[in-house]
Amino acid sequence: MDTVTVNDNYGYFVEDYVFEVIQATLCHEKAEGSVCSIILVGNEEIQKINYQYRNVDAITDVISFAFEDNQMILPDSMRVLGDIYICIPRMQEQAILYGHSEKREFSFLIVHGLLHLLGYDHIKPEEEKIMFALQDEILNCLGITR
Repeated sequence: MDTVTVNDNYGYFVEDYVFEVIQATLCHEKAEGSVCSIILVGNEEIQKINYQYRNVDAITDVISFAFEDNQMILPDSMRVLGDIYICIPRMQEQAILYGHSEKREFSFLIVHGLLHLLGYDHIKPEEEKIMFALQDEILNCLGITR
């Protein structure tokens, strides 16, 4: 059983589909039984976090803090994945900018953050290709498309 908490520090109504997206991502990646937190924040808080931990003084959409980095994962053990911070105003801006729903953008950021917690990255082009294909596959399976 997964233990995922959503801490709404921003005041954004979290709909049930959010938990379906989380469950589908963890199931797809065979990471059932995981623990993680998703924290919803505003522009000021995400900018402070981005500066403090990445030395980037800018607002961003999502930041993930993986707890499993460089740790051996034992079969059948509970996985404590980490924390995902999602900036709600940036998510809303991007939904408009990209011409799709908030549901699609919010779901994308959840999947993106979870994949980072599970060890995926997109620094190198070949990593980006893999990670972005997984994001699309998971969202398409849920019927959450652009």
